Amino acid sequence: MAEPTPSDERRALRAHLQAPPSFAIEGDRGTVTVVSAWGLFSAKRLDEGSAMLLGEVRALAPPSRLLDLGCGNGAVGLALAKNWPASTVVLADKDILAVETTQANVERNRLANAQALLSTGFRELPPEPFDLIVSNLPAQAGNEAIDELLLDAYEHLAPSGALVVVTVRGLKRYIKRRLLAIFGDYHKAKERPRHVVSEAARERESA
Repeated sequence: MAEPTPSDERRALRAHLQAPPSFAIEGDRGTVTVVSAWGLFSAKRLDEGSAMLLGEVRALAPPSRLLDLGCGNGAVGLALAKNWPASTVVLADKDILAVETTQANVERNRLANAQALLSTGFRELPPEPFDLIVSNLPAQAGNEAIDELLLDAYEHLAPSGALVVVTVRGLKRYIKRRLLAIFGDYHKAKERPRHVVSEAARERESA
């Protein structure tokens, strides 16, 4: 049998890349299909940290307005939109590929209550406050970027709103200190060898 030529290899590689990775997420109200894109985080499957985050958030009461910040391919926000059809779900990311992929998934799964938006942090998001903000925080972002995100999240939450984030365990103590400093509140919802899910609630201000 003849060895593949470079031309054969290029055609095979192009064919592979033209078939985007996809996976399904099961929920109480049905399944969402996530068709991802090469280059996005955890393109082939729901990563461990996001699965932990999703598991903890699903146990909460449905919010009126939810933000999935740094949504990537949209897996967490899509699953929550499916689970909470009466909630308005905004999925935001600064990466245009992530936003285009997520919006295509919103339409593919017929989630009329969800929308993907291009935004660097909170800069291009609508001004209405959110009742719940969720995020899989990237460890490589650096402390200052994480500080800005946590502070902005506090300022964009409705009274009694909550922030739920998942991080690598190496950030556990830092996140705890920062949430206590910004929110005056901290709760470790779940911990595993590689990840921690942390929560903080914004207290209703006194009249």
